[in-house]
Amino acid sequence: MVGVFVKICGVTSEDDALLAVALGADAVGFVFAPSPRQMVPSRVRDIVRRLPPEIVTVGVFRDEHPQRVVEMTRAAGLKAAQLHGHETPADVAEVAAHVRTVIKAVAAGSPDVANARSFPATMMLLDAPAPGSGRVFDWKLAGEMPEGVPYLLAGGLTCENVGAGIRQVRPYGVDVSSGVEAAPGKKDPVLLKRFMEEVRAEAPADATDVDWHDPTRPYDWMDE
Repeated sequence: MVGVFVKICGVTSEDDALLAVALGADAVGFVFAPSPRQMVPSRVRDIVRRLPPEIVTVGVFRDEHPQRVVEMTRAAGLKAAQLHGHETPADVAEVAAHVRTVIKAVAAGSPDVANARSFPATMMLLDAPAPGSGRVFDWKLAGEMPEGVPYLLAGGLTCENVGAGIRQVRPYGVDVSSGVEAAPGKKDPVLLKRFMEEVRAEAPADATDVDWHDPTRPYDWMDE
């Protein structure tokens, strides 16, 4: 990954997954929580087997039992689990003991943001107060995230606002789902292309390669 990490979430088809990868996405996400984009492990496994090995494949869960998260992540052949509900630090730790890469989503304005270091996750994800709503939140709330904690900015991002979001918030990466869709679960090739172009336009000139999903010490930021 060079510059800003990009995760395309809510993928429901092989065509959309391959398109995201072809346009330069670093990660693709598959939703297992109740949603119009909900997938089953067997279908996801068929898709991820056709993706390049360097792509970070992510299963998205909400308030699922940790053991079930691990089971479904493995069944789908995924590299990462994203916990997008009210999971406790203990829940995250239980998943992280079996899944190498764990992303913990927190709602902007909630105490979990300031307490991000208590979650033993590889990375955090900062979403709107109503997670998964596809709504933009006040980006000033990102200032509550402890310094040095890597996180993805989410919540209502589109090709029209992602550049401004990156400039204002300076996140490690961005996460988009509905903002690049033609319909729930169906990506719009034009919007997806424009989104990627806007993100890459914000990449620092001196950006270097970063391999965040396979670090020597996954949680070294927690010790800073």
